[in-house]
Amino acid sequence: MMKSKRAFIDYSLDKRATLLALFRGVVDACDADPYLMRAAKYHGEKAQRKCPVCKKESLVELRYTFGDQLGQFSGRIKTEVELLEMEKEFGEFAVYTVEVCRECSWNHLCSSYLLGDGSERKPPRRVRTLEDEDWVKG
Repeated sequence: MMKSKRAFIDYSLDKRATLLALFRGVVDACDADPYLMRAAKYHGEKAQRKCPVCKKESLVELRYTFGDQLGQFSGRIKTEVELLEMEKEFGEFAVYTVEVCRECSWNHLCSSYLLGDGSERKPPRRVRTLEDEDWVKG
């Protein structure tokens, strides 16, 4: 249970409207970006419900984290367990939960919320990663 969860926004009404438009043929909502599909394949956590479009059990959730205090790690996908640790470590960051069907490419933003104790903290020191040019040059 995340103790510091606040500013929670549930997008289920928007999801319902999108599904109605999809079933009427007005929109094509099964259009997940290839990068989102790859993230769902390798980082998705199985959802406790079936896909609302194809009704298969291939629906997963991704939790993206964003915030100035996360520094270079902003924009990463985190598990529930990692979020529990992060809420103690950082003052404030946003979490966006996206559901993705690995079968039919349905995707939709489920919720967003803030975590952390609300304090002002400096971003972590920059750590060299494989993406840095120095590492690639060899």
